[in-house]
Amino acid sequence: MSNYQDILYGVKDHVATITINRPNSLNAFTGDTIDEMIDAIQTATDDRDVGILVLTGTGERAFCVGGDVKWEADGGLEGLDFPINGMIMKCPKPVIARVNGYSIGGGNHIAYYCDLTIAADHAIFGQNGPRVGSPACGFIVGYLANVVGHKRAREMWMGLRKYTAAEMLNWGLVNAVVPYAELDAEVSRWANDMLALSPTCLRLVKQTFYDNVDYMMDQTMEKVITKHVPNYFETGEQQEGANAFLEKRDPDFSPWR
Repeated sequence: MSNYQDILYGVKDHVATITINRPNSLNAFTGDTIDEMIDAIQTATDDRDVGILVLTGTGERAFCVGGDVKWEADGGLEGLDFPINGMIMKCPKPVIARVNGYSIGGGNHIAYYCDLTIAADHAIFGQNGPRVGSPACGFIVGYLANVVGHKRAREMWMGLRKYTAAEMLNWGLVNAVVPYAELDAEVSRWANDMLALSPTCLRLVKQTFYDNVDYMMDQTMEKVITKHVPNYFETGEQQEGANAFLEKRDPDFSPWR
């Protein structure tokens, strides 16, 4: 796959940049977007000239706001296990999230799965799943506790508050915060620092971190849903969340309580 529709891909100075290019939807993704990102990550992984991967979104408003709710309302989430997160972790090269705006839902997953996260000071982070009936669960949820601790992870996933880049720096989800005008220079600085290091040693370091959590990888979203709520997508609860979002009203989840 090379004729991408939803993303941009380029390599410069040994850094591969993958950009979600759906600005009209705040860089929300669909299944096609995820497929293209997976292909691009694999391309960068296989390219011996590439030492660092950078993931970002087009424009100044959003890094990624998660799944396109229209796509989710049409059943896009069924059977999806967000393989991109596992690919980021398994990629033998360092992956940097360049967070240029809203980092919400699935976009936030991507940010906290990357090895490093560099954010513009206007960036906003948070989860949205339970608000729109999106049944995120399994490893994509649990891994956040490894990044920010259990109490903070539960707050983010169960409280659904929105957080500033400065707050996420304090939590440990973000490595650096800079004004938007300085974001590219800051990402380049971190990338160049790592490009000067032994790529094999960096690969071993990254593999060591992965080995500490690989037992959790088996807890996929599909497996957890199948085990605990096998008929979730048939009950109407997910559709209520998605439809309420699209209709700009508060969801009524009381029938499922």
